[in-house]
Amino acid sequence: MYDALLLVSFGGPEAPDEVMPFLENVLRGKNVPRERMLEVAEHYQHFGGVSPINEQNRQLIAALKDDFAANGVELPIYWGNRNWHPLLPDALTQMKQDGVKRALAFFTSAFSSYSGCRQYRENIADAQQEVGDGAPEVHKLRMFFNHPGFVEPMAENVRNAYASIDEERRAEAKLLFTAHSIPMSMAENCKYELQLNEACRLVAEQAGVGAWELVYQSRSGPPMQPWLEPDVCDHLRELKSQQPELNDVVIVPIGFTSDHLEVLFDLDTEAKQVGEELGVNVVRAATVGTHPRFVAMIRELVLERMQPECERLALGELGPSHDVCPEDCCRYTPRRPPVAS
Repeated sequence: MYDALLLVSFGGPEAPDEVMPFLENVLRGKNVPRERMLEVAEHYQHFGGVSPINEQNRQLIAALKDDFAANGVELPIYWGNRNWHPLLPDALTQMKQDGVKRALAFFTSAFSSYSGCRQYRENIADAQQEVGDGAPEVHKLRMFFNHPGFVEPMAENVRNAYASIDEERRAEAKLLFTAHSIPMSMAENCKYELQLNEACRLVAEQAGVGAWELVYQSRSGPPMQPWLEPDVCDHLRELKSQQPELNDVVIVPIGFTSDHLEVLFDLDTEAKQVGEELGVNVVRAATVGTHPRFVAMIRELVLERMQPECERLALGELGPSHDVCPEDCCRYTPRRPPVAS
């Protein structure tokens, strides 16, 4: 039925002179002030102009190849990004040249939204049109927010983060899950918040932590446009004001699958700086990255599409996500904020 796997991701610059062209790709057609783009560019320059996301995807592909080989899955793996090289049209061109006819696609996004799913599907369709006749069919794998292969390693990472806190203070540490904020008008027509809350509940339950909160990070829209809140840094300040004796906070970037720049800057840099200002020890849990259980999960998602008799694993009450998105799934029409007269 399928003769390849395509890993689909966001992409990122790998040299200082790539930062601005990359951000112009990301923000093309979006109502983001140029000042914000320049601010984000500085975030990249803080790390030498290199985003770690591409190297992390290379590591994931290498781990997948090893896992496939060890488990008898004979599928070549290709890689295409939305915003930077290797771009999706280039990946599909190579697949066409290699004779690939029908591929499965794994998106490095666990949650349903326009930017996390539908936009990638649109990008693939645009790339197929660019490649022209003979471009391979591409069918996406389902969202995996409640798959045990995502939940279990995240819970392990939460337990490891708590273990780094002094034992006498551990029970009082606050647990915050973070995800990328999106515009409210995008959130209204997708299951992003529902799936995030379910994943947080499942991870906290497996980690043995009773109380938790979901907060957001990395918003990029104009101030007058409502986005999902609260912001993680604002919430840290609010927690400290409400609980002056607060000593420790564990932050879990559940909305991300690898420790790329938005994790390294927004959490490891900005959130930790806020913690230092407040006298709060901020501990950041790892993402799933190339955890063997996460890598095995991708294989399981592939096999359930290739072998319909395979069990469709999912924890909680929401069940496994759909394979084929409905026509109106995660539609998004940006609402332009009013222009001041």
